[in-house]
Amino acid sequence: MSVSAAMAPIKKPSVKVGKFVRFILISVILISVLLWSVSLIRTNFGTNYATGSDENVYKQLPLASFHRRRNIEFPKQNELSKYLEERNRLPPRNLDLYPYLPKDHVVIVLYVHNRPQYLKVVVESLSHVERIKETLLIVSHDGYFEEMNKIVEGIKFCRVKQIYAPYSPHIFPDRFPGVSPLDCKGKDDASEKKCAGNPDQYGNHRSPKIVSLKHHWWWMMNTVWDGLKETKDHLGYILFIEEDHFILPNAYRNLQSLIKLKPEKCSSCYAVNLAPWDVKSRGEGISSLVAERMGNIGYSFNRTVWKRIHNKAEEFCLFDEYNWDITMWSEVYPSFGSPVYTLRGPRSSAVHFGKCGLHQGQGDIDACIDDGSVNIDVQNDDRVMNINSQWDVFFYDHQAGYKAGFKGWGGWGDTRDHQLCLNFASMYHND
Repeated sequence: MSVSAAMAPIKKPSVKVGKFVRFILISVILISVLLWSVSLIRTNFGTNYATGSDENVYKQLPLASFHRRRNIEFPKQNELSKYLEERNRLPPRNLDLYPYLPKDHVVIVLYVHNRPQYLKVVVESLSHVERIKETLLIVSHDGYFEEMNKIVEGIKFCRVKQIYAPYSPHIFPDRFPGVSPLDCKGKDDASEKKCAGNPDQYGNHRSPKIVSLKHHWWWMMNTVWDGLKETKDHLGYILFIEEDHFILPNAYRNLQSLIKLKPEKCSSCYAVNLAPWDVKSRGEGISSLVAERMGNIGYSFNRTVWKRIHNKAEEFCLFDEYNWDITMWSEVYPSFGSPVYTLRGPRSSAVHFGKCGLHQGQGDIDACIDDGSVNIDVQNDDRVMNINSQWDVFFYDHQAGYKAGFKGWGGWGDTRDHQLCLNFASMYHND
């Protein structure tokens, strides 16, 4: 090739090359921006669920399949069920005594069944909690029991609102969700006995008294976070306790301190706890905060974490385990993809007491007898806020207990319970 030929301008091809180069450059820029955006979303997604810093993150989640179910059909209500639903809409009591609540108040939810001897102890302990007047106490009842109701009506130390699970098996004496004459019992063979129901993985049919444990907790969570006028827009934390949890005087102040410290001290923590995961422990007594697996005594989290839990409704509702907490530990939390830590102090601010299980009950042949007498040693350190903001955090790794892979104790195999549970998850989102 001659020099002159090599140097001669070839205009047409150069124009095509120029357009092609610009196309490549623009494409690279667009792809880079897209990849950066995806990376940013993933970073926020992973961080904000732990810190609870961005309520809008949940909008990026795909719509869970249970939300797509239309025309939710709950069991036909009886008169008591309708009455309880009406009572759920009543405003809190004691508004005249406590007309204003601080902006950073923590709502307290106490969920109960029918152990009045325990409830009296818990209410008395709450009455001595410092700053208890600054909060709203919601008492969630699993059914309707007059003595339990009267105890709560006597509370004067804070705002209090009662709610009642309208589909509790305890208020349906002759049909689902309660006991139906056509239901299979024990290890009945449905085809042989011509009875209704699906057995669990161990061949046992549903026991209404047992399944109500999980139904109540799930109904309560959905109602408190998404259904009540008083709390459905609450962006702060909500503390959950049971009727056999003795609450120490410093609990509320410690709780507020832990909530403030969590973003700095344990940004990967999902919640704060008032007591160790080990219910027999009163804490280590060390000069350090503690991060461990989430316990079931005095646990508190915000709406961001609730939305994460709510989006796992199918995991919760279909897992063959009648205990809500074991379901969470074995099926729901592991599905988050990262360890679910909670932050707490080194000394417990809530103590489990009582000998009788939640449904070892009144009217049973083998009823558990416990007069509710307790001997909790309340020391001076339990009366004042004892969380130090200068403490480091000790992380527990590889703790014992229920984990992913545990198949459940059963008691939750009936498809009617599965559907009712899923309906609770959709009842405030069916639009």
